[in-house]
Amino acid sequence: MEPNQTTRRELTRRSFLGRGALGVGAMAASDLLGLMRPAWAARRAVDGPSPVHRPRATRVIYLALSGAPPQHDLWDPKPKLQELHGTLCPQSMLEGRRLAFIKGHPTLLGSPFPVNRIGRQGMLMGSQMPHFARIVDKVCVVRSLHTDQFNHAPADLMLYTGNAQPGGAGMGAWANYGLGSLSEDLPGFVVLVSGGSDPTGGKSTWSSGYLPSEYQGVRLRSKGEPVLYVTDPKGMDRASRRRSLDTLAALNRRTAQASGDPEVTARIEQFELAFRMQASVPDAVDLSQERPETLAEYGAVPGDGSFAGHCLLARRLVERGVRWVQLHNWGWDIHGTSAGDDLEESFPKKCLEVDRPIAALLLDLDRRGLLDETLVVCSGEFGRTPMNEARGGSKKLGRDHHPDCFSGWLAGAGVHAGMIHGETDELGYEIVRDPVSVHDLQATILHLLGLDPLTLRYPFQGLDQRLIGPAAGPRVVHELFS
Repeated sequence: MEPNQTTRRELTRRSFLGRGALGVGAMAASDLLGLMRPAWAARRAVDGPSPVHRPRATRVIYLALSGAPPQHDLWDPKPKLQELHGTLCPQSMLEGRRLAFIKGHPTLLGSPFPVNRIGRQGMLMGSQMPHFARIVDKVCVVRSLHTDQFNHAPADLMLYTGNAQPGGAGMGAWANYGLGSLSEDLPGFVVLVSGGSDPTGGKSTWSSGYLPSEYQGVRLRSKGEPVLYVTDPKGMDRASRRRSLDTLAALNRRTAQASGDPEVTARIEQFELAFRMQASVPDAVDLSQERPETLAEYGAVPGDGSFAGHCLLARRLVERGVRWVQLHNWGWDIHGTSAGDDLEESFPKKCLEVDRPIAALLLDLDRRGLLDETLVVCSGEFGRTPMNEARGGSKKLGRDHHPDCFSGWLAGAGVHAGMIHGETDELGYEIVRDPVSVHDLQATILHLLGLDPLTLRYPFQGLDQRLIGPAAGPRVVHELFS
């Protein structure tokens, strides 16, 4: 007999109280498990959204240079800007523009560093990442990215969740929602943070938002336990944990039969995944297993929590089936207010921190046959101005926020290697050819994964939510494909 509405409410209350009565240990485990992708979700590609065409990429590594690196000094150098260094910028660059910190009439700022022609095509690039020359023929540099946000937090959210307001779902969450997990023993979306700070957008940049919580990113910590509560408490060994889970599963099955609540069955699978992670996560993050030559190539030291170690860990994770790995490296906010954020002292240090490991990552993926199906993306959240900020009369060199154009690059997974896409004007202030919006970039990444960015959606608050937003403008940039 079908239970009436009152009975249903009572069953729901009993189900909730039953879960609450499992005690503090279960609650702590639930903190972990709420972040983990349950085993049943691996079937998502079968019973939910799934690839609509043959994917070029099966996994993604996103190298997020948080704080927005100056494109004029890296991937879009401007000889004309060098020539006009120190002169007042044209008035037309200020009319009708809103700048974050620049006041008055600023002077143009040429790069203090030489530029080089590198790669088979002789691409003009900044000289502060010399190891980039080793991989430039493997990447497609996009010089015409743009966004509509000029402050860090909303720009982070726009880039990684498709919405400048908190509450959106991260790209990695969308990828796993649409495709399912590749691993039974590891989360589908992993986040690593270096540089001394979270991105300004915070944990919302890897949130599941309105998607089910099992799709949110799982941050692996650099020190101590890689995931909180993943190890057994003192006095409990692997065998006793197994017996504990078996007993808990039996109780949960009885609850599932009584309540008819599918979430109870899902919880059984979540506990099983956590049990498997107790073995899989420590093994995956143990960089001491790597050969000394590999560690030296990346510049990685096991256990130091550096960006170099994170790049090596990203390779270990994708080869173990993690679909999306997002590496945030903070410290690229080059305003020139002090020696800690200026172009001449701080910027070269940041370049030194990431240059070798990024090159090593691409070369390592290529050697292992992983680059063909791994999309690697590298960018900040917006660009920088060709004018010197000189905030408060500072004599340090630095660049203000600039949303109208910035640079990034993609590699692997069928991306056109050794190519430059898009062009900015001679001062690097406006796009003059082939603009690529943040939503265009998101649409392109989803397309490479085999998903249709126009139809991949999730119902929430009466709307069909999409990563690329509600408007019809975003497009897949097919010109980036080989």
